[in-house]
Amino acid sequence: MEGAEAASLLGERGLGGLAQFKTYRRRWFLLAAVCLLNCSNAMLWLTFAPVADKTAAYFSISLEMVNWLSIVYLLISIPFGLVATWVLDSVGLRCAVILSAWLNMMGSIIRMFSVLKFLSLGSQNYWYLFVGQCLCALAQPLIIFSPTKLAALWFPDHQRATANMIASMSNPLGILIANVLSPALVPEGKHIPLMLGVYAVPAVTACALATVGIREKVPPTPPSASATNSTSQPFLTGLKMLLRNKPYIILAVCFGGGIGMFTCFSALLEQILCEKGYSNEFAGLNGALFTVCGLLGAFLLGLYVDRTRKFIESTKICFCLSALASIVFAVASRFRHQAVTLAISSSLFGFFGFAIYPIAMELAVECSYPVGEGTSTGLIFVASQIEGVILMILLQALTIRVSEDPSSTCALDQDGTLDWTTPVLVLAGLCSAMACFYVIFFHTDYKRLHAETNSGDLVKAEDTPTADVPEA
Repeated sequence: MEGAEAASLLGERGLGGLAQFKTYRRRWFLLAAVCLLNCSNAMLWLTFAPVADKTAAYFSISLEMVNWLSIVYLLISIPFGLVATWVLDSVGLRCAVILSAWLNMMGSIIRMFSVLKFLSLGSQNYWYLFVGQCLCALAQPLIIFSPTKLAALWFPDHQRATANMIASMSNPLGILIANVLSPALVPEGKHIPLMLGVYAVPAVTACALATVGIREKVPPTPPSASATNSTSQPFLTGLKMLLRNKPYIILAVCFGGGIGMFTCFSALLEQILCEKGYSNEFAGLNGALFTVCGLLGAFLLGLYVDRTRKFIESTKICFCLSALASIVFAVASRFRHQAVTLAISSSLFGFFGFAIYPIAMELAVECSYPVGEGTSTGLIFVASQIEGVILMILLQALTIRVSEDPSSTCALDQDGTLDWTTPVLVLAGLCSAMACFYVIFFHTDYKRLHAETNSGDLVKAEDTPTADVPEA
């Protein structure tokens, strides 16, 4: 009898271990699919920025029209960001990922119509690019908001920050690839069709993976106390709670502004540097260093915060250091022959700036719990897009057209080149002001961690056996 019980117990343990392995495998497959989709979407967003001058010449359009291919991402994601938060918290992570994968793929394919002769619209081919970018922009909020939801639903509490970091940093990885790949693929404007075809490949692959491979909304066994006892508020209730949450508002304004500044930096880097004689390849290298060092910083900080739980201290220190790096870059970019200084300042700007991103997203959930993860991170993203649009328009308005400089590498028309001195100094000043405001005024409790601790203590108390009371 004892042998049969032992065999039964071993069988149960074996089945339990198999179920855990399947959950583990699905968890990391889902993370890989989200990463590829996030990376692809970022590549599509920044396809044209590193080769803005050649794109303008190829399609016979102005630089402002090329910039709108990036700005449209920001504009569309403002209203659709609110829809995306509702989809994530009400419909589910699986639906959000698959929908974003299809939008992303369709956008990448429609962009290719602009270079197909049998679909040519002549001088209006630009609108294929614009419509394709709009569809990709619709996908962006759904996938950008997913990492915190993915980490909360599928990963245990000691892995959440790392999982969020990996999924979130796939977006700047896509920016890195675009900064390096676009100048390499387009040494001349005639190679733009090749570039559009190459960029469609990861979008199609990500769509296939998401559609075929993601089959479950939630794991069969919740990985943490907060996932087990989900008490997320309804969407509108959560939205009202966030708007009354002072620490969250401060985080949304400061961190949203930070994302907007990084968006402007990535989209306008080539135009800022070419006026002083720096090549597209060097601008791409700067963008690559900015992103690679950012990925490294995010990885190291994610591991540190997972162990120490020092969310606030880490973000405040990194925000200040990134502001200092932005000042160095702003000054160095106004002089020629400063390649080393520009490379170092871009690297430090990325290392400290990008490192904040996944930690601030986790911090948004901590200070707003029990509001849903999609809502708390989504509202910050919407704020960042609003601030990004304002900054992009403001910075372009502050440029001054100057007579053409022989040392300039900008492929522009006969009207001359744009002087970016005032815009980059304004950008550095705003970054410093945001950092100071955040350091002075942001304070909060870690509400989700406290709730999990209390829940764990309660479970331990319920599981503690009570002594048998002897019969009278």
